[in-house]
Amino acid sequence: MLSLIRNTVVKTARMVETGGNALVQQSRARLSTGSQQQQRTFYEFRTYCIRPEKNASFIKLTNEKIHLRTAHSELIGYWSVEYGALNQVVHIWKYDGYSMRAGVRAALAQDPKWLEEYISVAMPMLTSQDNEVTALAPWTPSLQGPPKQGGVYELCSFHMRPGGPGVWEEAFSSAGPGTAHLVGAFHTETGLLNTVHTLWWYDGADQRAAADRDARLLTAVKESGDLLLSQRNKLMFPCAFSPLK
Repeated sequence: MLSLIRNTVVKTARMVETGGNALVQQSRARLSTGSQQQQRTFYEFRTYCIRPEKNASFIKLTNEKIHLRTAHSELIGYWSVEYGALNQVVHIWKYDGYSMRAGVRAALAQDPKWLEEYISVAMPMLTSQDNEVTALAPWTPSLQGPPKQGGVYELCSFHMRPGGPGVWEEAFSSAGPGTAHLVGAFHTETGLLNTVHTLWWYDGADQRAAADRDARLLTAVKESGDLLLSQRNKLMFPCAFSPLK
């Protein structure tokens, strides 16, 4: 019975990845390779919710099999959420354009080891998946790794009034707490639009708690309040296999 379930999951994954038929594949390729989308770096945020009883098993499996996925494209970081959500992982992937991502997804759909050793086992452990396409904000032209390994990461998500990064830049570029290290700021292009994600690194969770009293942060929040619709944050620890640690 277990073998039958896994075979069914693999077949379903192949159908989803390939679009099920040639027509869907052609439509997907056209969408992914439009002239305005070629050769533009973006970052895909993926958030997976895991069945509570399967959380440890999912992390262990991913640790053992992530090399099958990173053989196809670059993983920036992979975190387990400790505060702000339970039984959840967040991972970020880098692509040089939509056509590259389409090629990666097509290759994964034809990779039997990835499908049989990971997808067929991992998918039943999940309750939901979500992804967003983001670009680096103008005020963070490149990612900045942490000053040392260890510590805790904070992902702050701000849903803003429509207007785009040009409108929000002044408030966000000065909003970083002095005790934190900004890894990167991203704005969404697909997903919940008009959203800014900021990824911070702290030496520890206690240092993050002290950052709330930073005068620079308090001033920036006050001055940008009229732009903000909602916000949330997550404190996350990097998994053992995460490039960002």
